[in-house]
Amino acid sequence: MTYAILMVHLELGQPNAGLLRVARHLAGRLGAGVVGIAASQPIQAVFGGSYATGEAVQHDGEQVETEVAAAEAEFRNEFQAYSEPVEWRSTVIFGSLCDYVASEARCADLVLTGASSRSLLGGSRCLDMSEFTMQVGRPVFIVPRTIKDIKIGTVVVAWKDTRETRRAAFDALPILKLASHVSVVEIAAGDGLAAARLHVQDVVAWLKRHGIAAEAVTSNSTGNDAEQLRFVVRELDADVVVAGAYGHSRLREWALGGVTEDLLLRAERCSLVSH
Repeated sequence: MTYAILMVHLELGQPNAGLLRVARHLAGRLGAGVVGIAASQPIQAVFGGSYATGEAVQHDGEQVETEVAAAEAEFRNEFQAYSEPVEWRSTVIFGSLCDYVASEARCADLVLTGASSRSLLGGSRCLDMSEFTMQVGRPVFIVPRTIKDIKIGTVVVAWKDTRETRRAAFDALPILKLASHVSVVEIAAGDGLAAARLHVQDVVAWLKRHGIAAEAVTSNSTGNDAEQLRFVVRELDADVVVAGAYGHSRLREWALGGVTEDLLLRAERCSLVSH
């Protein structure tokens, strides 16, 4: 199993240099083709046509055109000397950005995106990460805004014995094969520790059959599993966290294999999530 094509979602009006360097690094190591994508809603779709003056609509259209051109130039500059196929897609759409990017992701094995900036017009320029992860049907590699580059050294699989976490671990196999160290971590209460040890040992044995050496790590829950996992991730100096995503997108609820949204979307490291 490998990723043959990566899709990189660029947020308009924001710097995407770190995201693009990470995408270039991964694509190069995997020998994958790359599709860049950006989308925006027009101002009428954000505030409603009756509230947007003709001048505001014109200004917004010009701004979007400028931002799309800048994003494409940034993308093509990063991949100008790249040997594998490179493609660019963009649109202005009245409908959901998540729907558009998720639909276009049919051509890719992995989608890379930056953590949302959540600006005033954020809904028209960036993805709602919880909604997007629920509907895209592909693993999503989330890159923090602060990151400048990446090495795939240590990867932590945040284990919770659910369908979503099993899906995420499988979807992450190409990333795990690039890592120099993999830890499968489960946090459980005292009476569940024995079962947790069996879970992570099973996963380690499964990974071994895929040519991936990994260690099994269990930790006794102290009541705040997300904070405890955050500590373990920092202690292991992880470059990437792999977790399952599950929830109900319409209610904007999501959980990430027992990991809080804050840990994955506002951290200093990349994460791979899958639903």
